Amino acid sequence: MKQRGRHRRRRRGRALRAFLAGTALALTAAATMISASQATVTDDPGALQPLARHSVARQARLTEEAVPPGSLDRLTAAMGAPVGVGDVLADADRTLRPAPDCTPGERRALPVAPAATRAYCWDGDDTRGWQPGAVTTSGDADDDGLWGAHRVVLSGWSAPDRTTGGGRLARVAFVDADDPGRLTYTWVLLAVPVEGGLDYRALASHVSGMVWYGNRLLVTADDGDQAGLYVFDLNRIERAGGTGGAVGRVPGGWSAHGMRYVLPAVAAYRPAGGPDAPRPAALSLDRSTTPDSLVAAEWTLPGSGRHARLWRYSLSPLPQRAGLLSTDADGRAEPTGAYETRASGVRGVLARGGTWYVTRPAGSGDERGTLWRQDVDGARAARCGGEDTHRCWSEGTPSLSYWQETGEGWTQSGRVLFALPLAALDDTAK
Repeated sequence: MKQRGRHRRRRRGRALRAFLAGTALALTAAATMISASQATVTDDPGALQPLARHSVARQARLTEEAVPPGSLDRLTAAMGAPVGVGDVLADADRTLRPAPDCTPGERRALPVAPAATRAYCWDGDDTRGWQPGAVTTSGDADDDGLWGAHRVVLSGWSAPDRTTGGGRLARVAFVDADDPGRLTYTWVLLAVPVEGGLDYRALASHVSGMVWYGNRLLVTADDGDQAGLYVFDLNRIERAGGTGGAVGRVPGGWSAHGMRYVLPAVAAYRPAGGPDAPRPAALSLDRSTTPDSLVAAEWTLPGSGRHARLWRYSLSPLPQRAGLLSTDADGRAEPTGAYETRASGVRGVLARGGTWYVTRPAGSGDERGTLWRQDVDGARAARCGGEDTHRCWSEGTPSLSYWQETGEGWTQSGRVLFALPLAALDDTAK
């Protein structure tokens, strides 16, 4: 149940801002020392081109398919009463290393400009073989920045499922961020109920986009799962006792590839368009619209010359559907606005009204990527030197998430999770 305490939050907010101020100078110096000069960038993506709504509505339309309630109830009856986010955080058994304990190689993942104000590094043994993906936070989940009494970061990862010889696995680190000097976490496997709730399988997808809104978590699904998005209910986290690599029902209980928790999907959104339909690859939340909206971008090959499309869906304003898309009577969700950017290879996307931020990976022979701020009037990139020196962002950040309460943008690259003020993006992209 959502807990509130305005005075406590104000005190915590002041302490958090003081901590951020104390760490900003150290991380700025570290990032500056990493790279004193960067390559020149000439691939300005220019202004966003608005697309007529009808031109993408049919292609980007998603159809909502709920997992039958009977299947979910059957799974719950077999696995036991679900646990809450607070229970998972209380069971955290791992710790992220603060920036001073990161190696020089790990710190190379930090952007030169704008500089990170917070950075943490994942354990190499704990993440070996796993690919980092999207980040979302309790700042997305609720506008007060808290879930219950906690500040929480969710970090998505994926890996090949070597125990079955095919497919993929997807997991999320539930990070307790109450103490900015010490972040702890534990893993939760993402799964999909099968056989009418008698079993579950792993979500076979990269976690390239993820948004936590209300009690629901929306996650992108690539071709491995033949869906556009999956929806998970954070009130339905289940304990799994198996220690091996199996996923699903095992003799005597349930297994989640060695993880102690599993989160089964409660719904999916299927693309309605043809082979050229844009699939959501990057996601973020925009609270500046009415109602709040889910922002999406498609993935295109870097340097392919194929322009990427950006669009948004309205989130349902109905309390019982918080975290689900607004749909018509047939369960169809259509984009409420769309643009085309000349940028290719878009990885992360963030929007605040008419201003969009997109990240692009490093090109051939480059060490760093770029971060562009675009609107219908033009584009500006974060700069770290001369007028045309724009290769100063992290090499690869698969997502961007805005924490409204603190004004921070969160993302991760390699084994580094980091945050920086969104205002810094605007200050450096002029």
